[in-house]
Amino acid sequence: MEGPEGGGAEWRLALWTLLSVLLPVLLTAWCSLQRSRRQLLIRDIFRKSRHDWSYTDLFGQPSYCCVCGEHILRGAFCGCCGLRAGERCLGRADQRFPCKETVGGTAGTSLQQHHWVRGNVPLCSCCAVCGQQCGTQPKLCDYRCAWCQCTVHDECMVDCLRTEECTFGEFRDLIIPPSYLSTINEMRKEKKTSYEKVVPYCRKHWMPVIILANTRSGNNMGETLLGEFKMLLNPVQVFDLSKIAPAKALQLCTLLPCNSVRVLVCGGDGTVGWVLDAIDEMKIKGQEQYIPQVAILPLGTGNDLSNTLGWGAGYAGEVPVEEILRNVMEADGVRLDRWKVQVTNKGYYNLRKQKEFTMNNYFSIGPDALMALNFHAHREKTPCLFSSRIINKAVYFFYGTKDCLIQECKDLNKKVELELDGERIELPSLEGIIVLNIGYWGGGCRLWEGMGGEPFPFARYDDGLLEVVGVHGSFHCAQIQAKLGNPVRLGQAHTVRLILKSSKMPMQVDGEPWAQGPCTVTITHKTHALMLYHSGEQSDDDASSLSE
Repeated sequence: MEGPEGGGAEWRLALWTLLSVLLPVLLTAWCSLQRSRRQLLIRDIFRKSRHDWSYTDLFGQPSYCCVCGEHILRGAFCGCCGLRAGERCLGRADQRFPCKETVGGTAGTSLQQHHWVRGNVPLCSCCAVCGQQCGTQPKLCDYRCAWCQCTVHDECMVDCLRTEECTFGEFRDLIIPPSYLSTINEMRKEKKTSYEKVVPYCRKHWMPVIILANTRSGNNMGETLLGEFKMLLNPVQVFDLSKIAPAKALQLCTLLPCNSVRVLVCGGDGTVGWVLDAIDEMKIKGQEQYIPQVAILPLGTGNDLSNTLGWGAGYAGEVPVEEILRNVMEADGVRLDRWKVQVTNKGYYNLRKQKEFTMNNYFSIGPDALMALNFHAHREKTPCLFSSRIINKAVYFFYGTKDCLIQECKDLNKKVELELDGERIELPSLEGIIVLNIGYWGGGCRLWEGMGGEPFPFARYDDGLLEVVGVHGSFHCAQIQAKLGNPVRLGQAHTVRLILKSSKMPMQVDGEPWAQGPCTVTITHKTHALMLYHSGEQSDDDASSLSE
């Protein structure tokens, strides 16, 4: 009797063991299948929708579904109108609530009605009717206009507000109204080009802004900024440079008043140079009357051009987007020198085309170019590691420390000849030469002025002059950045010529490095760029430099 009972117990144990192993596996597989189906459904809705949907696993503030009114921790939100919905209600929300129109309204008129979105109003917002705070109740309540951003209590919302004309709020002078674009499209179909009488084209203070954001720059804040700017402006004014080239985005300027458009570039100095090159292409096409003025929101690693123009050394979300737009409106127009850098390889029978660059910031040969070259080589191998400005600077520090020990660029003065405006300069013992167009270098150091112990004039970016300095090595660069030393000032010139006689040396133009063999480098003035200077961020030194 014990034999069969013992065998049955073993089978039951084996069966339960098998179930205990298979059941979690089957449950996990079933959950994964359901999650995949749900994700496919969500992607399909996103693809077909006129909303700019994005999915988040955790909302940054208390949020409520616009359909069922339930509190949601995760779900979808529209980056244009601010609508929020849970996963189960996403399809109904997409069908029931329209997004704000980018091109629409009645052609030939400037009238625009409010676009009311219920619930999830910004924190600390006040009712436009009674003046009391909105969004204080823990439920889906109150309204916000997706155009003018004004908020209204549920009980204060009346029929006249639903049909009232929207004024576009504080940023009316920056927004391109949908009705304006409709009118322009109709006129272009009729082959009319006289836009002067179209509202708000004829309005005196209208200065439409175009946002160009590089979502791959520096600390990867570009995507967040794109959504915030789309909420405040017309989404047609906001471009992601990872999806559309600057030259194509800037064609919007040709539909807007001459000499009135402002462009905000969200990215590093390399992104700014990319946009300025696209503006130069507009000049070649004969579109010079549509050239915009350029402001900068620094998202890169160095941001020396941004620092020079008063926009700061780096942006990490500490300033609200509304304040950034106010700064763009109040900024002053200035001119920035742009320079042509020609690199001609040595040798009579060299059939390779000479290299040509456009310089906004600086050119260098020596240790800082070597650091940039090593950094770029490392970033190309493992780009996922370089998503933080702090990590980027740490890698620069590592390669600078390494060069202090190896000194790969020593005896540079024996390998090169330097001419300033045709006059040869006798070089002391150096490892590097830097040619400056702007005041800042190396992530925030005023290189030409140094410690200020000697009466050297401030470097200007609009005087047609280049400042040329030398450094003794990576350690000397670090001393200068820490304000413990001065560079070797070699002079100022309108034209710089540098001859590399032997060996291969690292060079860079505006942070774009390469290894270069014997050659002749000639730097001459190319053109001017129209920039915007933000006086609110300037130091006393900057103020003195601008006033001179």
